[in-house]
Amino acid sequence: MHEALNNQIKNEMFSAYLYYSMSLHFTSMNFRGFATWMERQAMEEMEHAKKFIDYVTDRGGKVTLQSIDKPQEEWSSPLAAFEDSLKHEKFITAEINKLVDLAHAENDQATHYMLGWFVTEQVEEEASVGEVVDMLKMVGDHKQAIFMLDSKLGQRQ
Repeated sequence: MHEALNNQIKNEMFSAYLYYSMSLHFTSMNFRGFATWMERQAMEEMEHAKKFIDYVTDRGGKVTLQSIDKPQEEWSSPLAAFEDSLKHEKFITAEINKLVDLAHAENDQATHYMLGWFVTEQVEEEASVGEVVDMLKMVGDHKQAIFMLDSKLGQRQ
């Protein structure tokens, strides 16, 4: 369980890295709203990593930071980036589910209970990104609509 939690810390850190890369890509394209949305997402992923770090240390474990792969740097469109984001969130959901299964198999009630928060969070994450994907699909190549959506997403707190 300890090794699996350390691996999830790496996954959460990579998520932040990926979203910062997306934010920087959008900044370079002058999509400030999309950039802000992704930067907020990156910050949230760092908070998720911190929750895992705190849990491991609170349980007397040692956090071992692992190498993080270099994320993709460019996307062909806002839709492509958000579709990659949704794909990534589904990967993270699968990884959380594996942790839940492992905690159950090891009869680790404390970890199982802690992971419940992440299960709920992943439902929200997939829904949030999925909503943006759906909106981008609806607007298609209409530039005015894309700029309006960019402005809307920039208001994310």
